[in-house]
Amino acid sequence: MQTEEQIRDKIRKIQALFERAGTEGERIAAGAALHRMQNKLSEVEREEQPIEMKFTLGNPWSSQLFLALCRRYSLKPFRYRGQRRTTVMLLVKESFVDVTLWPEFEELDKVLMGYLNSITNRLIAEEIYGEVKEAEER
Repeated sequence: MQTEEQIRDKIRKIQALFERAGTEGERIAAGAALHRMQNKLSEVEREEQPIEMKFTLGNPWSSQLFLALCRRYSLKPFRYRGQRRTTVMLLVKESFVDVTLWPEFEELDKVLMGYLNSITNRLIAEEIYGEVKEAEER
């Protein structure tokens, strides 16, 4: 079964095809394909209801990144009173999280953490002490 995001992607492609169609026959074919995909999307949306999901992120930078991604996709992140700032709650379709949101977050977070780590190491080495390494293990 196709995910909602895959169907939305196909709809965007069909719409682009429809807009560029040169002949009346191409427009009719693209319109019919678009109608079929919109029906399929409606079916998927009825089958999968949003659920409340909890995300616990390890640090404030990852949390900020995750919040920005959620908002980019028009999701409304929230937190219950008493939850930590690194906890994010979402009312979202699980397939969207599995296929789009979480994989994108993981890739961006890896890049962000690498960048922050390199800056931290460089500043420590240049301004505090030239050797940046872990404590000796005994």
